[in-house]
Amino acid sequence: MKTIFNSSAGILILGAFAACKSGEQKETPAPMPPSTHQMITIAPFGMIDSDTVSLFTFKNNNGMEVSVTNFGATITQLMVADRTGVPGDVLLGFNTLEGFRQAGNPFFGCIVGRYANRIAKASFSLNGKTYKLAANNGKNSLHGGIRGFDKALWKALSHTDSSVTLGYLSVDGEEGFPGNLNVEVTYTLTWDNQLKIDYMATTDQATPVNLSNHAYFNLSAGTDSTILGHELYINADQFTPVDESLIPLGNLALVKGTPMDFTEAKPIGRDISQIKGGYDHNFVLNKPGTLAATAYHPGSGRLMTVHTSEPGVQFYTGNFLRGGHTDTKEGRNYQKHAGFCLETQHFPDSPNQPAFPNTILQPGETFRSSTSYGFSVK
Repeated sequence: MKTIFNSSAGILILGAFAACKSGEQKETPAPMPPSTHQMITIAPFGMIDSDTVSLFTFKNNNGMEVSVTNFGATITQLMVADRTGVPGDVLLGFNTLEGFRQAGNPFFGCIVGRYANRIAKASFSLNGKTYKLAANNGKNSLHGGIRGFDKALWKALSHTDSSVTLGYLSVDGEEGFPGNLNVEVTYTLTWDNQLKIDYMATTDQATPVNLSNHAYFNLSAGTDSTILGHELYINADQFTPVDESLIPLGNLALVKGTPMDFTEAKPIGRDISQIKGGYDHNFVLNKPGTLAATAYHPGSGRLMTVHTSEPGVQFYTGNFLRGGHTDTKEGRNYQKHAGFCLETQHFPDSPNQPAFPNTILQPGETFRSSTSYGFSVK
């Protein structure tokens, strides 16, 4: 079954072979087992001025379901079954486009950029020139500035029955960053319950690039008001210590013997009281490309695994959630520690930290990054 999608009308597309391509030809996905059936639904998600915002929903044969909107390239829903087979939404978020656009949205499920995480004093120097960025986190720049990628309306470039590619042009000078940056993000739901996120970017001027997704997870699917009982493992022997404003000091420190040690799985809440405000730290992964982290919710049996090509992951425990949001899922009041983030990334403030892995993208180069979140039960 194949139906051509009409973007202005929001026609439904169903079937394992539905596809619409435009622009650059994408890599052919790996073949799925013959018994696997996946489908996509595309529907309007609201309007921004005269532009229709779309919602792409993918479902695989296991009942896992993910919804993505081109506003902020945001994951709005992630349905995963518990050990009894009952599905639940494991993401914090809102019901409607208006919810995601409201003031104070703490980056639920969106792509953050041009530079994920913090840049100290909202400035950096490159090729002898100092660039001043928008300061939206005290004196620092956070997640791209006042209007980062999370607030942009991305273009739907192509889709299949299991993936969608979204594109955005960040123009020279946007939020203070140099160069025209072309960005593509592809979300893929696989037959074996992985949500894959693939990033690509090119530029016409040297510029810092650090892209990540800012999903807040609660694997209880809302039955637990906090994530303190989740058991977390992070494959990192080191982390980057920070100052009072969460800017890295420039050195690496061992996690062993400290509350930062997640090299053996432990409840998130076990040592959190020893960390002022809660966890909001970059962990230096032992071997990028292999298992980066796991999170397990004993009550539901849901297990999440994280793999990434990135050198770091920001573990954040929703320390700045204070409730008061409207249009939340099931009317939930998202208070402190209601969700956790595992933001795969390069290190914070790398443009000002020459010892950290390089984040400067040059003309003629292509930025590529890949992260997958896999789900199962035990």
